[in-house]
Amino acid sequence: MALMARRTIHVVEYDPAWPARAAAAIEELEQALPGVMVEIEHIGSTAVPGLAAKPIIDLMAAVADLEIVERDEETLAALGYHRHFNGMVDRLLYVRAAGGVRENILHVVTLASWPTRNQRILRDHLREHPDDAEQYARLKRAIAAADVAPGDYARAKTALIQEMTDRARAKRGLPPVPVWEKTER
Repeated sequence: MALMARRTIHVVEYDPAWPARAAAAIEELEQALPGVMVEIEHIGSTAVPGLAAKPIIDLMAAVADLEIVERDEETLAALGYHRHFNGMVDRLLYVRAAGGVRENILHVVTLASWPTRNQRILRDHLREHPDDAEQYARLKRAIAAADVAPGDYARAKTALIQEMTDRARAKRGLPPVPVWEKTER
């Protein structure tokens, strides 16, 4: 029986090209699916100037109904986005990879949930609080240096993400909600 190679987590210094990569991906999606995505934004660490990150562009799109996108998955596949099931039940998730390396992740959520999405709230918080962004970067580098598995990397960040997101939600008058959104398999 062959052993599967574990993906190594690579956290790199901020790349000023990331916003342009995100903008190009957003434009491509808007042109391919005109009128389907009501809102679409660059989220995640690559959307925070100066923040070290895995060099994967995360996007989040809001749609009136998730079924609209499910019916158009062939269009997304033509752009290289393939459906990924990771246990998140309130969204559609698509990954675009080249040569087995993830380049983009597209989270598709309902328009109704858009204003209270933790990923957007945390991104904005980190943009406004450089000390928190640096604390988060230090944690990510330390976890990556420990050579943990991808799933363990995400879990190891959860406590700090939860604490920062709770503060950011409170400032907006929103109640705390769990940031860990994956169901256990």
